[in-house]
Amino acid sequence: MWRWLIGGVVALAIVVVGGIWLYIHVIEGPAPAPLSLQSAPATTPAASSSAPAPSSGAVTGTWHVAAGSVVGYRVNEVLAGQNNVAVGRTSVISGTVTIRGASTTAASFTVQMATIKSDQSERDAQFNGRIMDTAAYPTGALTLTSPIALGKLPADGVIRTYGATGNLTLHGHTRPVTFSLQAERTSAGIEVSGSIPVIFADWDIPNPSFAGFVTTQNHGLLEFLIKFSKS
Repeated sequence: MWRWLIGGVVALAIVVVGGIWLYIHVIEGPAPAPLSLQSAPATTPAASSSAPAPSSGAVTGTWHVAAGSVVGYRVNEVLAGQNNVAVGRTSVISGTVTIRGASTTAASFTVQMATIKSDQSERDAQFNGRIMDTAAYPTGALTLTSPIALGKLPADGVIRTYGATGNLTLHGHTRPVTFSLQAERTSAGIEVSGSIPVIFADWDIPNPSFAGFVTTQNHGLLEFLIKFSKS
């Protein structure tokens, strides 16, 4: 009897793990690619590079977050023994960036946390509840704390990398962050992408691991692709 019982438990475990593997790798498919600028490398000028680079006056002013902007999280997890990448995103973003001469002098952004969605309603329920408690902490925010020197502005279609420092507010806590970002001028405006490592404990965010079924690392990435326009 015990042999049959143990055999049944093993068979059930194989079915469960196999089903999860099938779901993650076949049905659900790979996670969305990291947010990034889809353009030529920074070392490759745009096709019209024979034209002179624009002056700093061409970008001076206040730019607003435009349609097509995306912010979200990326966390590596193990789901019942299977490696997976959890990704949640939102386009409900507000904010501005101010450029004066050859420097970004101010920038601030706000995200409505409850609008961040993944491909799993159960994951979203955990995110909105015990993890981020979006009812108590409905917004996340990032504010630039030091100017970003832009140098000589490149032509449209050329990506440049810059360093940035700011204050990141998550889960009711504000912490300083330093990160890299990439920026590109386009015919429609300016696009910026990058990611910020987030160690959950630094913002008093509970580890997303759940009941021994889902385990995660102690950190994740906040990733962003922000499009700006002057309109």
